[in-house]
Amino acid sequence: MFHPTLRPNSRSRGFTLVEALVALTVMVILLSAIGGLSASSFRAGGYVERHVADMENVKQILAGLPGRDQLANPTQSGETAGYRWRLDVRPFGAAFLAPGAQTPWRPETIVLTIQGPSGAPLSFDIVRLVRTAGK
Repeated sequence: MFHPTLRPNSRSRGFTLVEALVALTVMVILLSAIGGLSASSFRAGGYVERHVADMENVKQILAGLPGRDQLANPTQSGETAGYRWRLDVRPFGAAFLAPGAQTPWRPETIVLTIQGPSGAPLSFDIVRLVRTAGK
């Protein structure tokens, strides 16, 4: 009349609850690692984007600066495309230069400091040669 029910044995197929929980834990760890990598990649992409925009604006500012012989004022400042800039012209100081040497050229240091909308200042040091008045 009644048929006996089959009892699970070692040959039965399927996962136990412990195996399923271990697999789920491994999946959560892997997905959280992938999420962390994605977030850091997204932040790095944003940094590169801002850096490229800053470099393009620096190129525009440098292209708009006066020529070599027109930089008589040692300090200039202005604003271009939302970027504040300051240009300082100073004598180039180095130990290998003789201060009283008679040469047709004199080195100068140009320091261009740019502060963009992000607030981080960028500074560029440029050395240029200027013809001395005596030659």
